[in-house]
Amino acid sequence: MNKTKTEVNDENRIEYIMDYETGNLSDIQTLHLFSNLVETGLAWGLQGHYGRTANHLIEAGYMDTKGVLNTELIESNINN
Repeated sequence: MNKTKTEVNDENRIEYIMDYETGNLSDIQTLHLFSNLVETGLAWGLQGHYGRTANHLIEAGYMDTKGVLNTELIESNINN
């Protein structure tokens, strides 16, 4: 996926998941994917890796339990 836009939605979520599983997302795109999965509750219904990764991102402070990204932390730690 060569996306500059990072909004994940119902129409492109599957494409993002496929690109995530093949290692074709940037760090910021991955964070936006997991933010969406947490926000929609899908992170907890997909295979265990997704829930564990979502929990790790929440515990690390990259997002809250509602999927809201911590842009200050992201901007200081992630290279797009």
